[in-house]
Amino acid sequence: MIAGLILAGGGARRMGGIDKPLLTVGGQTIMARIIAALDLTHIAISANGDPARFAVHGCPVLPDGPFANAGPLAGLLAGLDWAFCLGAEALLSVPGDTPFVPSGLAAALWPPPACAAHGGRVHHLIALWPISVRATLRAVLSAPGPRHAGRFAETIGMRQVDFPATAWDPFLNVNTPADLETARALDGHTGDGHTGGGHMGDGHTGKRA
Repeated sequence: MIAGLILAGGGARRMGGIDKPLLTVGGQTIMARIIAALDLTHIAISANGDPARFAVHGCPVLPDGPFANAGPLAGLLAGLDWAFCLGAEALLSVPGDTPFVPSGLAAALWPPPACAAHGGRVHHLIALWPISVRATLRAVLSAPGPRHAGRFAETIGMRQVDFPATAWDPFLNVNTPADLETARALDGHTGDGHTGGGHMGDGHTGKRA
C-alpha cells in the first residue's frame, strides 16, 4: 500500500507568509487539486501550526515533532512514521504548492526510492520513499549538519524518473505572486483542467538521481 504526504510547511515568505496550498487555481485550492491527483486512500498533510485551517480537506495533519524547523525532511519523517503505522510499503511526497501534479504519479515512480524530473530539473520532494528509510532519516536529522533533500536522496540511492516533455511544467511550484498568475492562466490549457499534468503514461525513463 502507498500512502501520500502533502508537504505544506513552507514559510511562503515571497507570498507574504500565507498558506500556499490554500490558494485557488481553477476554482479549487491547490491542496484539493493535489489530493484529487494523488488518488490514494490515505493522504496526510505535513504542516505546523493550527491544523484546523486544513480541516475542510479531511486529511490528518502531521506536525514536525522534535525536528521542527529542520525543513521538509522533518515533515517527511513525520509522514514516514505515520505511514509505517498504517502498514504502508511506500510514501509518495508532493509539495503543497504544485497545482498541476499529474495523476498516476505513484505508479510512474514505482519502485521506490524514486523522484520526478522534468525539463532538466530534478524534484527530490516529488518522490516515492520506501518506509524502510525512516531510521536513516531520523539519524540524519538527529546529527548536526545540513538537511538537504537532494543529499539525503543520494544517500539512499534514489532513482530519477524523467517525465516526457509537455507544453507546461507539470511540477510548477507556486512560489511568487507571478507564479500564481501563471498557474491561473495555464489552468484549462493543461489537459483535464483540474490536475493539469494529466495522466502520465509510459514515456518516463529512470536513472540514478
